[in-house]
Amino acid sequence: MPEWTFLTNHALVLSHLAKHPSITAREISMDIGITERAIRKIIADLDEAGYINKRKVGRGTRYRINPDLSLRTDSHNDIAIGGFLEALGWKPRRRRSQSTKGNSLTSQPG
Repeated sequence: MPEWTFLTNHALVLSHLAKHPSITAREISMDIGITERAIRKIIADLDEAGYINKRKVGRGTRYRINPDLSLRTDSHNDIAIGGFLEALGWKPRRRRSQSTKGNSLTSQPG
């Protein structure tokens, strides 16, 4: 692991959840090299702050990103998290909203 990185562990976990909506904490832990317990704490932080929504699917969990929230820094609070994740390779899917059944589209993880 390098001495320092450009992205925080929170950003790395969020990026993994965006790209792989059904990924497990263990899989993220193996990918980025921090403990599974730390991953679960970060997921709880992201959920509490509204950056992700969790939905149980069978025995697993599926994550959905809220792309409209801004970055959590005063110097970049004008940047939406969706744009940041897209810069990291996330490709959001578009899905029709069930509540409107019309022309409205909502962003979904890809």
